[in-house]
Amino acid sequence: MMIRTATAEDWPAVWAFLRRIVAAGETYTYPRDLDEGRAREIWMLEPPGRTVVATDPDGTVLGSAKMNPNHMGPAAHIAGASFMVAPEHGGRGVGRALGEHVLDWARAEGYQAMQFNAVVESNTRAVALWRSLGFQVIGTVPRAFAHPTNGYVGLHIMHRFL
Repeated sequence: MMIRTATAEDWPAVWAFLRRIVAAGETYTYPRDLDEGRAREIWMLEPPGRTVVATDPDGTVLGSAKMNPNHMGPAAHIAGASFMVAPEHGGRGVGRALGEHVLDWARAEGYQAMQFNAVVESNTRAVALWRSLGFQVIGTVPRAFAHPTNGYVGLHIMHRFL
């Protein structure tokens, strides 16, 4: 697997799985009917942010991550990130590879920590992955996410020093 900076040519492949993941309404706080133009604005970041894709040897996009300052001004030393793996490529280590890549990027860019603002507590695979990479749940906003099958569940705020 290779992780590289996303290009405009990668967007159709990213949009194909981003659209399905967002429409399912189980893991992101984006509107379920997010249109392609707005999705591209949200996901394909300009500096100081960065968007990457993970690809297999034949160039198939397996997943993507975006990383950026989590806040502005005097809190801009804390990084944030978001991740999506194409469902058909889940369970192959793509999320872990993207997570490790993002942590390395944040360290190299001089960030002091990384914070995830909204990890859906019922997304147990993501919570377990982030814990295994050293993140801690530092708080949970109760009943903050309207899950389509689980009802109202919490949103974890997860943090890790770099």
